[in-house]
Amino acid sequence: MAPGDTAGMTAGPIAVTVEEVPAGLTYPLRGAVLRPGRPVEIAGDDEPDTFHLAARTPAGQVVGVVRFHPAACSWRPDARAPWQLRGMATDPAVRGTGAGRALVAEGLARVAAAGGDLVWCDARVAAAGFYERMGFAVVTEPYEKATVGLHLGMVIQLSPRG
Repeated sequence: MAPGDTAGMTAGPIAVTVEEVPAGLTYPLRGAVLRPGRPVEIAGDDEPDTFHLAARTPAGQVVGVVRFHPAACSWRPDARAPWQLRGMATDPAVRGTGAGRALVAEGLARVAAAGGDLVWCDARVAAAGFYERMGFAVVTEPYEKATVGLHLGMVIQLSPRG
């Protein structure tokens, strides 16, 4: 989730459906929110174990996207089956309405069902509160990611179901 201004936020929850989608469907929102002026593709987008989710309004508009993929976590080397959450973006007009929460909740459930025991992310500092409300914990000091800004390492422990 990119640093967000609260201008244009919709009051209250909105109805969204969350579905798995091809990587390319995430690119317009990912590009607009997270990677303006930079390539939207991320290495591994099309790997077999990587999955992408989109939140859609009843009219079919994509208002949020996220990617999950298996990846070692340097902050928790003891994790048996860690996954990374990456490329999380929500349309600024719907922030605070539950679309992002629905995406992350569905992704965490899918990772747990696949046997994952930990999900980690490089969270933009401005989005850390969102992830904390989802159950993630900050495990690093702020660090700079070139061309992007300050981030925090965050993790959430899962109870695998796979």
